[in-house]
Amino acid sequence: MTIPPLLHRITAAQPYPLLFATISGAHLYGFPSPDSDFDLRGAHVLPLPKVLGLDVRDETVEDSRVIEGLEMDIVSHDVKKFFGLLLKKNGYVLEQLYSPLIVHTTPEHAELKEIAKGCITRHHSHHYFGFVETQWELFAKESPRRVKPLLYVYRVLLTGIWLMRTGVVEANLVTLNETFRLPYLPDLIDRKLAGPEQGTLDDGDLAFHQGEYERLRAELQAAHDASTLRELPEETTRAALNDLLVRVRLQNRG
Repeated sequence: MTIPPLLHRITAAQPYPLLFATISGAHLYGFPSPDSDFDLRGAHVLPLPKVLGLDVRDETVEDSRVIEGLEMDIVSHDVKKFFGLLLKKNGYVLEQLYSPLIVHTTPEHAELKEIAKGCITRHHSHHYFGFVETQWELFAKESPRRVKPLLYVYRVLLTGIWLMRTGVVEANLVTLNETFRLPYLPDLIDRKLAGPEQGTLDDGDLAFHQGEYERLRAELQAAHDASTLRELPEETTRAALNDLLVRVRLQNRG
């Protein structure tokens, strides 16, 4: 996709220097509606005076509002917090870091992507198990049931399975389905893209999708069990993150 120029202006106006900023959410997942908001995610660098005192503020900066006609949801973590999340089998930050929809980047962003490969473990599957259970409950309890949370269910399951099998982060459902070839996904995506009037399902569809949810959840478990990914981040990875953190802090003394 083409990055709207407004997003570059928004990142430039953030209160702290950014290590990177990428687009997440429906645009990253491959099924944005015309009215989808832009989920901007990133990592910022607090200046030394902000992190040396007793009270550290602005470890997370959030801003949700309409800016020049675009509905924005902006979340950025300080680099120390972001690096800590990378070490805690957090799939959200992996997807943000490796998003190909890059609004702002730095040499340190490229370095971090290389280092973070050592953070990926077979236990990242637990993130996707927890996330998909929440999404399925959201979908199943709705009346009428919407296509959007169902697409999130499939996106999360396929991302988790792919990560366990390959060690590669891929969050785009269209791209994932080039491998998984689930025949019903293109229609669901088309209905989501068409807007709210096409974005609901008949009650009779529930049994089919529940069966697929359970089948793919079992596939995720099997992929976890068979995965050759490491159990824990490598010690050299933690040391490399620490070195990068010190360097970016010293570059932003404030």
